[in-house]
Amino acid sequence: MKAIAVFPKEKKVRLIDHPESKIVSPKQVKIKIIDVGICGTDREICEFKYGVAPEGCDYLILGHESLGQVVEIGSAVSTLKPGDLVVTMVRRPCNHKTCIACQSGQPDFCYTGDFKERGINQLHGFMTEFVVDEEKYMVHVPTHLLNIGVLTEPLTIAEKSMREIYFIQKRLPWHNPHSALVIGAGPVGLLAALVFNRCEFDVTVYSLEAATDPRAKIAVALGARYVSAKIDNIEKLAQQITGNLDVIFDGSGASKLAFQLVDLLGYNGVFVWTGIPGRKESIDIKAGTMMKNIVLKNQSIVGSVNAGRGDFENAIQHLDALSDRLQHFEYPLITRYPTESFEKLLLEAPTPDIFKSVLSISPLQSASQKPA
Repeated sequence: MKAIAVFPKEKKVRLIDHPESKIVSPKQVKIKIIDVGICGTDREICEFKYGVAPEGCDYLILGHESLGQVVEIGSAVSTLKPGDLVVTMVRRPCNHKTCIACQSGQPDFCYTGDFKERGINQLHGFMTEFVVDEEKYMVHVPTHLLNIGVLTEPLTIAEKSMREIYFIQKRLPWHNPHSALVIGAGPVGLLAALVFNRCEFDVTVYSLEAATDPRAKIAVALGARYVSAKIDNIEKLAQQITGNLDVIFDGSGASKLAFQLVDLLGYNGVFVWTGIPGRKESIDIKAGTMMKNIVLKNQSIVGSVNAGRGDFENAIQHLDALSDRLQHFEYPLITRYPTESFEKLLLEAPTPDIFKSVLSISPLQSASQKPA
C-alpha cells in the first residue's frame, strides 16, 4: 500500500510502498484512512528536528491527525463494526510498571517519557491507505461529521486543557460568567475558541492577522471577539477585556508574546501553555512581577500536551455543535489535497489563508455530509 514516509538518516521524504497492515489479534480493528490533517509537528519532522522511526525500520510513516472507516474487525471487537467512522488516538503507554499514569490508561500523563506516538515517535502514522490498531484506541465518529471529523485530534488539545482548568478551579468558588484570552489564530487557537465559547466563556482571540483575514473571520464566526496584534498593542487589548480574566490559552508557541501577556491574567486565573516555541531568540521577562502576581493573585500556570480518550469524545461532541454553524462561515475550515501534493504541504510553508490543510487519502462520498 502507498504511504508517505520520512527517512531520518537520508533526510528525505518520499511516497513509498509499505506492506498492508493485517489484523493479528481478536481486539484489533482495520481501517481505511480517509483524511489526514497536516500540522506544524509534521513539518518539523520533515525538517528532521525530531521524529523517531520504529525499531528495525529506516523510515517513519507520517501523520497523527486522522479520520478512517472500519473495514474489518477482530473476533472480540464489540464497539465497532465495518462502515463506522473512527478517529485513532495517537499516544501509546510506556512499558514501565512503575509509571502509574500509563498503567492506569492515561499515557498523556506519562511519568517516564518513554511513550510512543503514531506518526511521531517509534510508531508508524496514518499517511497511508490502511491502519490496524487496538479497538480501545479508536473513537467512533458519527457519519454526519465525515467532512470535519479529521479536526478531532487538534481539537483534543483544547479539550484536555479545559478538563485541567476545571479540575484546578475546583479549589475555589468559580461560577459563570468566565472570560478567556486565546493567543494565536491557528487551528489550535481557533478550535480552543470554539471550546471556550461552548463552555460559555467570553472569548477574545489575539493574533497577528488583520481583522479582514479569513482566520479572524473564522474566530468571529466561532463566537469570539478578534483583536489584531498588528493594530492593537497589549495595552489596547487589555482595555477590550472586561472583568477578571480567568484563563489565557496559548496556542501560538510564540514565547515572547505569551510572557508579555501573563500580566493580563486575573485573580485566581489559569495560564495554559500548549504551543512549543519554535523560535530560538532570547527574551527578557519581568520575572519579579510575574512571580509576585502568581503568588498574590493565586494564579496557576499549566503545560498541557496530548489527550485522553475522554478528550477525544468531548471533541467529537463539540464538532457536532460546530457542524450546525458551518453554513454561517464565510471561509472553509478544511482544504483538501490529493496524496500527490504531500511535498507541497509538508516541505513548504503553509498558505496563510488556509485554516487546515488535509491530505485526502481515500475520499468517501456521503449524502448526509455537510460542507466544511
